[in-house]
Amino acid sequence: MNLVYSLKSAHWTGGDYILNEPTLFDPSGYGRLNGCDDNSIYENDRDCEIIFDIHQNDFDGDDIPYWTEVNVYGTNPTVNDKGRDDDHDGVPMEWEFRWGHHFSMVSYNPPRWVDRWDYNPFVWEDHKHMDPDEDGLDNVEEYLTSEWGSDPFRKDIFLEVDQMAIGPNGEGAYVPDLSKELLRDAFSKHNIGMHINEGWPGGGEIIPFDVNTSNRELQEFYFDYFLHGDPNNWKRGVMHYGLVDYHSDRYGGFVFRTTADGKHYLLDSFQVSTSHLENFPFKYPLLSCFIRKSFNHEYQRAIVYASAMMHETGHTLGIFGWNVPGCDNPLAVFPHVYWLKFKSYRSCMNYNYCYNLVDYSDGSHGKNDFDDWSNIDLTLFQRESFW
Repeated sequence: MNLVYSLKSAHWTGGDYILNEPTLFDPSGYGRLNGCDDNSIYENDRDCEIIFDIHQNDFDGDDIPYWTEVNVYGTNPTVNDKGRDDDHDGVPMEWEFRWGHHFSMVSYNPPRWVDRWDYNPFVWEDHKHMDPDEDGLDNVEEYLTSEWGSDPFRKDIFLEVDQMAIGPNGEGAYVPDLSKELLRDAFSKHNIGMHINEGWPGGGEIIPFDVNTSNRELQEFYFDYFLHGDPNNWKRGVMHYGLVDYHSDRYGGFVFRTTADGKHYLLDSFQVSTSHLENFPFKYPLLSCFIRKSFNHEYQRAIVYASAMMHETGHTLGIFGWNVPGCDNPLAVFPHVYWLKFKSYRSCMNYNYCYNLVDYSDGSHGKNDFDDWSNIDLTLFQRESFW
């Protein structure tokens, strides 16, 4: 990968770049390389993902280089301007600097690039209604999540996961770390950044043990541990919420609507139960080893949890049984009547593959398959739900 770095603007171009034009976005994102960058994405699993940044010495520590402060912004290069929002548009100067720049080639022989500035930190811009990557996060929300890897020109999903404490008699379990990595990798292959909140800002908490979690308690956990009692918490409509409990009085996993005011609901949350995930997928141990291609029980657990969480996340992205015939169909599980019909739908949304596959389908497997990846709706969890 070849890059050209500018000491003047502290940006780079080449095989990795920023361009504020949807048809010309760098699909893998800025400061990120993967298999799509050489047009051979994940062939034979030989590709990898590299996340990087390039820094230079900056006297005042605001990451805006001396040349830009003096010649473009007219600010004092000895004063840290982080957090400064002169135009009151909701995003500070350092964010507009990083993401509001691209290089324009003005000469091909010899190649010559000039700086172009798309955002001006001294002129109000409607960042609240700008969503160039169409992932549902406007530029203000991209700024709020920038500390954890958001990119306004590459799609992002933020998922907060809270887990229930182990019971007094050892009941329950925690999500394997590998499950989170498998989940991230599945979305990364399609250039969607999956960010799992395990501690920032107030996420990844351990909630008190409960032997049986009711729907009412799910709402209480959401309000107390996700919103932290604040109905105006900015995370609502920005992050999805996943709760890993011990046992639910409904199913081993399902999505549920949430409300902050008792009137308006979002389908932004899901629940999975460890009492179900630690037992049901392992009813036939030898068959489990064959299907998951491993005799390592911990590796199998990682697949089970990742697949279950990806399945429920899929519902918050708009994949349901009513719009995808092979989804959530108990008769599509071997050896039931529709197993053969929907066998081609190789997706964790298909009960036949749930707990065994950490992926959605791309629709390439023949008749009765469905292209999940092209049809997921990253904005569904933000829209009011009426059912």
